[in-house]
This record gives sequence, structure tokens and C-alpha cells, in this order.
Amino acid sequence: MSDEKWTPDRLQTPAERAVHLEQRRAQLHPIVDDLRRLAREMEAFAQESEAIEGDLPGQPRLRAWNVTRPLFRAADDAERALAHLIAFNARYQRSYEDLPVKRAQKRAKKALAKGGQPQAIESSPAGEEAASPEQAQFGDVFDGLRKRA
Repeated sequence: MSDEKWTPDRLQTPAERAVHLEQRRAQLHPIVDDLRRLAREMEAFAQESEAIEGDLPGQPRLRAWNVTRPLFRAADDAERALAHLIAFNARYQRSYEDLPVKRAQKRAKKALAKGGQPQAIESSPAGEEAASPEQAQFGDVFDGLRKRA
């Protein structure tokens, strides 16, 4: 599996997306750590180097910060790439796995409110109360009143 390339059809299941994320995490963490280490060492080296003739006070430190800033940014960008992969997983699940179930529940609830027969719902919505004794006794007589209330 490590030799195969990732394709969109392989990222459609939660398990495959989790494997993909873990592989990318295993690849990116060492890169981030190495970039940060290198940036800190380079910054220390640049700050310790001798001032160049004609430098103003504080200019060597400013020059060191200016030179090493891209290394720190590269490490930040690699960390952000990992955060974007996590966001992709969450958005994919919300948009392509959870949304059809949510819409089916909404359609069933709407059909029930119109007085039709509800379609099979995979899981009942939380927070619904049990039918009151009056509802059990009089059935659907009060449904029209409840809609307008």
C-alpha cells in the first residue's frame, strides 16, 4: 500500500482517510522538527557572527531575524498543511457522509409533519418526547392545530 499512489476513490472511506492522514503526519512531523531545529541553529549562528563594518546597533540581530524568518515560515507552512488535511477529513465527512443522512431525517420529519407516513430513519432524532395521553386517545385530530400554533 505504501508504494501505491493515493487517488480520490481511495479517500472515500473514513478508514482510508485516517490511514492517509497518519501517513502524511508521519511524513510531515520530522520535516517540521528538522526545519525548526535548523532555523534555531541558523538564527543563533547569525546572531553570534561578527558585526559587519558600518552596522548600526542592533542591526546584526535584525539581519539574523530577516535571514532565518523563511526557515521558520517553512516549518509553520508544513504544520499548516497538516491542519488543512485534518480540515479536509472533517469537511468530507460532514458534506458527503453525514449530509445525506441528515437530509433523509429532515425529509422524514417533514413527511410526518404533513401527515404522511414517515420513511425509515436510521436513527431517531434526539429530543423527541413520547406521545401524550391525549394524542394517544384522539390520534391525528390535533395535528392541524399544532401546525398553526
